[in-house]
Amino acid sequence: MNHGTTQEAGPRRKDARRNALTLLDAAAEVFVASGVDAPVRDIAARAGVGMGTLYRHFPTRADLVIAVYRHQIDACVEAGPALLAASPSPHVALARWVDLFVDFLVTKHGLAAALRADHARFETLHAYFLDRLLPVCAGLLDAAVAAGEIRPGLGAPHLLHAIGNLCVGAERDRDYDARRLVGLLVAGLRVRD
Repeated sequence: MNHGTTQEAGPRRKDARRNALTLLDAAAEVFVASGVDAPVRDIAARAGVGMGTLYRHFPTRADLVIAVYRHQIDACVEAGPALLAASPSPHVALARWVDLFVDFLVTKHGLAAALRADHARFETLHAYFLDRLLPVCAGLLDAAVAAGEIRPGLGAPHLLHAIGNLCVGAERDRDYDARRLVGLLVAGLRVRD
């Protein structure tokens, strides 16, 4: 029995996971800067890996786009509870989370457009988006309501939809400041004395 092979597999798997995460982050940056149709060699270069590594993890562009989309959703999900724990108030946590969500949405529009031709994959991804993000947003809203910082009655689906609508203009106009407009929306949720 060769124990050296088993011991070597662990570090290789960690390296593979690290490479995949580095590729996802690099792809998201490249997609924001150059669009979803940017050359994959730009993504590999930004990640500091070879093309073989990129294709080993993501055999097709669609695989990469879907992985970036899911990775960004997961990052938003993980950020919600962390921001709630670290922020001075639930409203501040909500505002900070919404900023992250806006950054994701501005990237997402290009990602979603790239997948529209594959309706089944797009629908699966959209369901993942809702299943993962709605509970986090609802938790942040509930905490802010419980703290008396915002009025009750606004549901997570409505808030996410409103934010999404405010972010649409960023697709067509580089000068459009979605984050500022969404910031005004979130500020308007506050209860005023």
